[in-house]
Amino acid sequence: MSDLWRDLLDCLDLSEVAPSVFEGRNQQLSYHRVFGGQLLAQFVRAAGRACPGKAVKSLHAVFARAGRTDEPVRYEVTREHEGGTFATLTVVARQAAGVVATAAVSLHSAEDGPDLQTVPEVAALLDAGHRVEIELLPWETRAASDLDSPAPAPPELDMWMRTEPVDPELAPALIAYGTDLTLIGTALRPLDGLSQRDTGTAFTSAVTSHTLWFHRPFRTDDWLLLRQQAPILAHGRCFGRGDVRTESGALVASYAQEALLRFRERSTAAPGAPGHP
Repeated sequence: MSDLWRDLLDCLDLSEVAPSVFEGRNQQLSYHRVFGGQLLAQFVRAAGRACPGKAVKSLHAVFARAGRTDEPVRYEVTREHEGGTFATLTVVARQAAGVVATAAVSLHSAEDGPDLQTVPEVAALLDAGHRVEIELLPWETRAASDLDSPAPAPPELDMWMRTEPVDPELAPALIAYGTDLTLIGTALRPLDGLSQRDTGTAFTSAVTSHTLWFHRPFRTDDWLLLRQQAPILAHGRCFGRGDVRTESGALVASYAQEALLRFRERSTAAPGAPGHP
């Protein structure tokens, strides 16, 4: 078990410090602020703790300010409505300086009903030769595309992931964590000479909002495919979205993200884009 994996699992073990108020420690990262994926994962865990017996079905988070890594984050849960099958919560992530992020969360008890989907088939799992190391992801990942390459390419990414064996109760929080990291890099792919490695030098980025929908139960210690695209980059922002599929093709979750993407002293229009010479 890697130190980063052990550290992440520990961060997901929230303590209840008052009724409907939970506290989580921060990951020990060489990172200048609290990682947004950690906040998303802890939002999921706080909502689940507040409404046992129901599962998170959707979460929309808005990030207000950078969190301090040297101070735990407190999650204050307000029940807007709770019925027999559905519940709606507002969760506020707070530190001493004020609100770090807020989330609107919907939960649902499992129900019987038709089960069908209309989505393209997934390609075969990539072999171990396509293994990639993605910083902050403490599990095995495979991809045919390189987000660190400065060569222009379509703003798309298919990435396979599988964690170590873990309680399936943690799966929604872990996938929330994993979906936060690569959409900005995907949006950058059409730009010649730039990649996600240039953050802090050629551009500044920060996630402003992130939304997840959970469709079916799943496990993260089985192979999952994150298939994503970033259809627009404009006005200092980028937008991306993706689906999470099992190896057999089942659609288990979907996600979308908007982020600040502010460039420094260079043309950023992709060939063929509006306004490109």
